[in-house]
Amino acid sequence: MARRPLPRILSNRGAHLARSRELARTAADSATDVLHPLITIARGLRRLASAGRRKVADTPKDRRGALLFMVASVILVVLLLPYGPLLAAISLMAAAAWQGRDRAPAAPEGPDESQTQRLKSLYDALVPYFSSAGDPDPLYTHGGSWEKAFPAYEFDGTGRITHLVIVYPAYYTDGEAESRARIEHLLAAKSGRGREYHFAWDEEGNQLTVQVLAPLPADIAAQRFVTSPGETVLGFTDPTQVCRTLPLAHGEERRDVPPVVWRTGIRSTEPHLLAAGQPGSGTSTLLRSVALQALRHGDVVIVDGGGTGEYACLTGRDGVLAVECGLAGVLESLRWAAHETERRLIAANRAHQAGDPPPEDTKRPLWILLDRPSAFTHLAAADGREDPQSLLQVPLRHGRPANVTVVVADQLDSLETLSDAVRQHTRARILLGPATPEQVAAVLGAPPHTTPLDHVPAGRGYARLGTGPVHRLQVPATPNPYDDTTSAGHRQAVLDLLPARSPQDGTRTAPTRTAPERTVPEPGPARRTAADTAFVDKHSLEKGPVGPAATDETVTEPCAADADKAPLEPVPAEAAAAESS
Repeated sequence: MARRPLPRILSNRGAHLARSRELARTAADSATDVLHPLITIARGLRRLASAGRRKVADTPKDRRGALLFMVASVILVVLLLPYGPLLAAISLMAAAAWQGRDRAPAAPEGPDESQTQRLKSLYDALVPYFSSAGDPDPLYTHGGSWEKAFPAYEFDGTGRITHLVIVYPAYYTDGEAESRARIEHLLAAKSGRGREYHFAWDEEGNQLTVQVLAPLPADIAAQRFVTSPGETVLGFTDPTQVCRTLPLAHGEERRDVPPVVWRTGIRSTEPHLLAAGQPGSGTSTLLRSVALQALRHGDVVIVDGGGTGEYACLTGRDGVLAVECGLAGVLESLRWAAHETERRLIAANRAHQAGDPPPEDTKRPLWILLDRPSAFTHLAAADGREDPQSLLQVPLRHGRPANVTVVVADQLDSLETLSDAVRQHTRARILLGPATPEQVAAVLGAPPHTTPLDHVPAGRGYARLGTGPVHRLQVPATPNPYDDTTSAGHRQAVLDLLPARSPQDGTRTAPTRTAPERTVPEPGPARRTAADTAFVDKHSLEKGPVGPAATDETVTEPCAADADKAPLEPVPAEAAAAESS
């Protein structure tokens, strides 16, 4: 049976509503123009009545009777005079119209003397760049007029430029990065240092728009963001580049702030993240913020290369599989993560071949967070062990279909020590802290459209997801709650987001790794020294893979406490089944 089309009034409801709003707005504007004299007179009468009440209230009580008698006498005389009421009404209307006029000071037309001088100096500074000897009608000449070159401009209360539109000749090489950088550096220096400027080049119209950006809010604390599974809020940016906003709680008030949302999972185009910055720029704060959001729907493995206890608050929490600070523990956890990635791929492949949905234990996200992994590269080379970064190749290359996400944070001067796999597969990039435009372009792959500052708060930088635009970024304040220098409000905000602690029974077991269809012999772990186990979390390797293991045999690794007692031996499937029964 064919479906009958909807009535036109229902199918074009949006167009009718838009047309109705436009008509109502036009009618309101017309009514305001027609009734403007009446509105002015009514405003004046209200002001005259208020002035009369204040006069009566300010008069002493013993003199109010004489005042009222005088007013009554004036009214009586006006009523007795010929044409008295008419003249009184005309006088009252005239006084009301005078009192109800718009008293706002008229805006001055054009810039004042200081603003004109600033625009003139800026025009003279651009002449060597925008002028040519062969131009028959040059727009920029020495001693020329700046009115045609700057069609729009705005100033703040201090007389500094906040908005400027610059018209430049068509032969200027605005498509070259070096030419743009020269003009941007000049404009930032002449317009006032210490502020961030956004440059929008219109190559078709030969116009450059310079806009002063307001500082990003640096006082937003960590909180539970309104996001769906697979979305991670990296920070907040300008409202001009992001169409989405998030409702955030700031003390007792709420505000809508545009976020930088990173999407992970099977359909993500940028499944892994690399963050870089100077010491104290906020990379550890970024990892803590990502970890608190990841624990809502997944499991987390944390590798702390700094060894300063920045992630001690996550030790033993639900969903935290490991918090490792020693080389031996890091190798053990990353080796398990590589095997877990392979196990998930094999289980999902078998389900696809059988026409079944993927197993539940392969759907739960697994996050591997590494803070300064380059520190373990030097330790592994000095001790003759395997580089931990080599174990990240499988999670980085095959992590997206296995719901495994890798986040690496390191210092800006240590990026050369990162492996090729880390640099190639981390297409989502973040740079925090002060940096030059060359450093921003080297890390993010594209230059920023703003002028970097020399002094920025912690967590302030730039972000770029894949081949997208470069965004300004401010990471939400997620400090270490065990730090004495942390404010009480930010400390409580982080503590409220921490999951509950896992129940402990006094024993410690290593993560269980399953190997399909074959026994995987593993060499015994190297003997750990006191330096390796000094900061290793006692609950770091307590949880195993999520969900039941649908494989042929199970390989169980000994815990760190028993590493010196027995080497790692493969356990037959029959023995494992008998022990579990």
